[in-house]
Amino acid sequence: MKTKIIKNIKGLYNLFGWSTSRKIVVIESDDWGSIRMPSIEVYNKFRQKGFDLTNSDYNRLDSLECNDDLSELLGVLDSYKDSIGNSAVITANMVVGNPDFRKIKESGFTEYHVEKVEETLSRYDHHDRVLSLWKEGYSKHLFYPQFHAREHVNVVRWMDELNKRTKEILYSFENGTTFSGKGDYSFMEVLDYNTPKDLHFMKESLKEGLNMFEELFGFRSKSFIPPCYAWDSNVEDTLAKGGVKYIQGLFVQCVPTGTFGEYKRKYHFMGSKNSYGQRYLVRNCFFEPSITNNNDPVGECLQRIQYSFRYNKPAIISSHRINFIGALVKKNREVNLILLGKLLKEIVKRWPDVEFMTSDQLGDLMTAND
Repeated sequence: MKTKIIKNIKGLYNLFGWSTSRKIVVIESDDWGSIRMPSIEVYNKFRQKGFDLTNSDYNRLDSLECNDDLSELLGVLDSYKDSIGNSAVITANMVVGNPDFRKIKESGFTEYHVEKVEETLSRYDHHDRVLSLWKEGYSKHLFYPQFHAREHVNVVRWMDELNKRTKEILYSFENGTTFSGKGDYSFMEVLDYNTPKDLHFMKESLKEGLNMFEELFGFRSKSFIPPCYAWDSNVEDTLAKGGVKYIQGLFVQCVPTGTFGEYKRKYHFMGSKNSYGQRYLVRNCFFEPSITNNNDPVGECLQRIQYSFRYNKPAIISSHRINFIGALVKKNREVNLILLGKLLKEIVKRWPDVEFMTSDQLGDLMTAND
């Protein structure tokens, strides 16, 4: 769904909304803290089991970030400075918990339990420095955490499937994943619902997740990105009460209808507001070499940045965690970090007056004259 939306965006949304003559670049990166594929061993077991992974980039490449993933990413970001001496920075949209597989199984799949991401990290090899690297990145303004979800799982739909006890879903569960066993589907659309009654559970998960975020990082998250760009506007009140002032996303909001994959569309332009005073931050550039079939991800991203600046818009770059993960395929991280370096080098060269910002810094700038 994500890649289809990305390919269909033509850039006309840059004509409308908040404008600035300043050359601002924001990099928003989703999914940090989420388990995804636990290891290459589990991936190979799935293949041997006959699971369809042919086009499953997230299962093939994405995994909970390890020490090397973060240390190497921070090194690249710290190598490029903007016009006022600030390093490149990513807004790292965090998942602060994952399913507690042991407790869920002990309940006979009748109760959902969440495991704090700190506990998840403690169970993985080569992840003992991840928490400290998150905080080091924050202190150096290289890796700026914001809230993405309590867990990157549609709990209602996943628990329904677990209770059906199909061989595929139970096999995935026993191997520590939420993979459905089919295609690329891993119940990732957190705020999509079967019925509006599910919204109560989803609102409660957002409240708890925002509190868990504050416990982990010591501050409230001022922005939020709905997983898979799908959400009902009714949750925005809950987010506002939780301290969220800015909603990241595309110019298209996928509004749930009760049927997976079928959505109504709602449109947002850069800096537009909802009834709670929250502003929408619209992604208009993409650096996604791991999930798009693009032979020149750097050149294509630069073109979009140029187009954004031409219409006096900040360039908000979408670049998911998957692009920087090497635990499953080391070359994925190595190649994409080289490409990221090329992108940042070209940005500061083409636009010497560029300013690197985080999502909430951009939002604060938009609201400064309210």
